[in-house]
Amino acid sequence: MSIDVNNESGTEVDEQAILDIARYALARMRIHPLSELSVIVVDADAMEQLHIQWMDLPGPTDVMSFPMDELRPPSKDDDEPPQGLLGDIVLCPEVAAKQGAEAPTQHSMDEELQLLTVHGVLHLLGYDHEEPDEKAEMFGLQAAIVDGWRSDKGLTGPSPAPTVS
Repeated sequence: MSIDVNNESGTEVDEQAILDIARYALARMRIHPLSELSVIVVDADAMEQLHIQWMDLPGPTDVMSFPMDELRPPSKDDDEPPQGLLGDIVLCPEVAAKQGAEAPTQHSMDEELQLLTVHGVLHLLGYDHEEPDEKAEMFGLQAAIVDGWRSDKGLTGPSPAPTVS
């Protein structure tokens, strides 16, 4: 799996954890090991520009996903998943810090960025949360991936509650 993490935000973030949880999420979703992903960490101004340009919404947001080859998790019957370019995930640590602090189970900016990375991966794989059933599926899968990764890392305590909208 080729995953690039590029921090352009000026904020110190745990890039290794972002890389690790992205790799874990893609493996858990059975994405081909030769697929490629890019994660870019930007400041609030850059995120606001992207949010306006692509979503026509004001203000910075927490995470945005830009799929490339529209890869999907393989079905149980598929022998081998297709490989390709997953796309880009853009994260904003300033928004992540605020969301983590305001969450019912307060958590760090880095924990929120880990959650948002998984959220972004799932969006790249075609998951959405517009409808209640889609939201239940996506957020359930997101929690299972974050919990699994935290357990494998020997991290204790509850995983961050979903704060993405």
